[in-house]
Amino acid sequence: MTGARMTTLASLRGTIGRLEGEAGGLARVALGHADADAVLQGGLVRGALHEVFAEGGRHGAAATGFIAGLAHRLAGQRPLVWVRQDFAELESGALSMSGLNELGLDPRLLVTVRATDAETALRAAADAIACDALGAVVLDVWGEVRALDLVASRRLTLAARASNVTCLMLRTAATPSASTAETRWVVRPAPSLSETEAWGAPMLDARLIRNRHGQTGQWIMEWKCDEGLFREGTAHSQPVAAAPADRSLEASVVGTRRRAG
Repeated sequence: MTGARMTTLASLRGTIGRLEGEAGGLARVALGHADADAVLQGGLVRGALHEVFAEGGRHGAAATGFIAGLAHRLAGQRPLVWVRQDFAELESGALSMSGLNELGLDPRLLVTVRATDAETALRAAADAIACDALGAVVLDVWGEVRALDLVASRRLTLAARASNVTCLMLRTAATPSASTAETRWVVRPAPSLSETEAWGAPMLDARLIRNRHGQTGQWIMEWKCDEGLFREGTAHSQPVAAAPADRSLEASVVGTRRRAG
């Protein structure tokens, strides 16, 4: 093989690696949950796309809390931009600054953007990701959105890689589809550990149904608001094998539900 062909082949391999979201050498941010971090090989990849799904609308609050926790871990003391589709606010209510503050997010570092539709939200999020002064960008949309296809996710992934700003996509009442996301989660609430009538710490049933660089799994996670990290709950963790490559994503979700049941 000639030198020119070798150079072309290396260039193509590099391009494919970027498009597929390869995470070699990228920084990871630990969640604090030992078992989940082990499966994630140290934590979430920074400067990448991560998806969180809420089944229907009934688990939207839990998924929003999970996204807030991830954003806290990834953004640290850097500004966070939260882009939200107007319809999401109509269906589930406005974001509460006092509530996010209770979860540990500093409202002074949070910029919220309201978008009239999902397409506008997608463009606003892409523009925000290009700003390398940010710690993370949340893209919060509702329902099945045709514009959020494989091409759109690839653009978000490449923009996040270029700026090293993590994109966290919150999908409520939507079905997972093909994307370049590093991880994909399905989140629902879990029973509180509080034995009194007082509010207990937020408890989440988090299923990792896609992990580009390892296994998947399911854990009960407790969000420690004061410490700003996730910890193990009392229920037993349920690590599971990664979904076969020849199965559709929808089938993988169904299979995970059956194992979780």
